[in-house]
Amino acid sequence: MDRLSALKVFIIIVEQGSLSGAAKLLDIEKTKVSRYLSELERWVGTRLLHRTTRTQSLTEAGEKTLTHAYQIDSIAGDINSIIDQKNNSLSGRLRISCAYYMVNAFLLEAVNEFCAKWPEVKIELIVTDRDTHLIEEGIDLAVRTSNHLDLNVVAKKIGMCRSVVVASPQYLLANGTPIAPQSLAEHNCLSFSYADKHKWYFYREDNVETVPISGQVTANVSNILLKATLSGVGISQQPLVSSLPLIKSGQLVQLLSDWELKKNGIYLVYASRKQMTPLHRSFIDFITEKISNDEFWN
Repeated sequence: MDRLSALKVFIIIVEQGSLSGAAKLLDIEKTKVSRYLSELERWVGTRLLHRTTRTQSLTEAGEKTLTHAYQIDSIAGDINSIIDQKNNSLSGRLRISCAYYMVNAFLLEAVNEFCAKWPEVKIELIVTDRDTHLIEEGIDLAVRTSNHLDLNVVAKKIGMCRSVVVASPQYLLANGTPIAPQSLAEHNCLSFSYADKHKWYFYREDNVETVPISGQVTANVSNILLKATLSGVGISQQPLVSSLPLIKSGQLVQLLSDWELKKNGIYLVYASRKQMTPLHRSFIDFITEKISNDEFWN
């Protein structure tokens, strides 16, 4: 029983949440999955999972092993990609993290197109609004919307993201419509946990308005704030790409349209150029070309 296979099975056990789930996904007997895990634990020299009849969790050693397992699995995939590139084909696995709204805006469609072109490629999307730790979490590529990036990563700018201030018609009917940025101080403003929760910034020519805001709801997922806004809870900032169809349909109203919010760059972020493989490069080139041809992002 080779150790690379044991590491791959260990990753699947963790991701599926159980040995039974891993066995079902791999279409093998549960006893064989258990043997892979036992072999890996003998290799490491300690238990990797706390298991009961109902739950499983990683031990401290398990957490460290999982990080290395992702890295080794990625390297193995990279080697396959290099071989396949010589044969004018691509294969391997990419783990890509991105925000919720980015998946719906363009990434899922791009991933589907890329996978259709290269059937041997597997892509795992880690959808979260927080910034993931690339190396620790085994992330090959992250799509981030920001103007402040970690200096320890490589980042390629591929577009711009514009946001707008919106509210539902029912909220405005009940609470009035703000006619200036400072009017927002009197409203229930819903804020994003990973941004400045207490101030919003507005720009018009050379003028900058800093507005103190407060509200009943703060969330770490943009979709939650969008749903709360649609329900009439309050006012929020939303990416234009996700709110524009709702504005056109009348479900949301754009506010203070004569002011602009800060625009953020859209970046493809990865840990190192040295570890780039043909699969990485091909996907980056594919996404870059796709988004650069769309005027909405430029």
